[in-house]
Amino acid sequence: MGRIGIESSGNIIPRKSGQTSARFLITRESGKAPKEVRQMAGERVRPDRGSGRAVLSPGAASHQQDGWDQIDWRHVNDNVRRLQVRIVKATKEGRWGRVQALQRLLTHSFSGKALAVRRVTGNRGKRTPGVDRTTWSTPAQKWTAVRQLRQHGYRPQPLRRVHIPKRDSAAMRPLGIPL
Repeated sequence: MGRIGIESSGNIIPRKSGQTSARFLITRESGKAPKEVRQMAGERVRPDRGSGRAVLSPGAASHQQDGWDQIDWRHVNDNVRRLQVRIVKATKEGRWGRVQALQRLLTHSFSGKALAVRRVTGNRGKRTPGVDRTTWSTPAQKWTAVRQLRQHGYRPQPLRRVHIPKRDSAAMRPLGIPL
């Protein structure tokens, strides 16, 4: 054997302990996962609403709520704000690949979609139908909208181009009206 776990023939011998480094052994003995492992697994430490003690939420957020009324809006706002701050920071640093990755993460996240539906259905024009001529007025419709928001398979509707006069001049402004 040349190196630990590798025979001279080049075949890899599987480790029985699953240990990959000395740091893993130290953290395994202490019973805490290192920060990198928690971050990669998507675990976050958050306060429990009832008791106020810290709770570790494992993995990706599973949104098994029964509907629109069970959404924890403070948690949703925190998630969206955190991603927005990271996008601004990456933009200031000029890390455009990171910006695109974070933007994709925000637009595909449950929190981003839920907050988008909440903003659209809670503003002054909430009774005005969109280009698909539908409104989301009941909690069940809002919940369905959040679950169905996807970019995959989206096809924009054809537009009819109409020119309307500008307010303070004789010039015309193009306006696209969905058919």
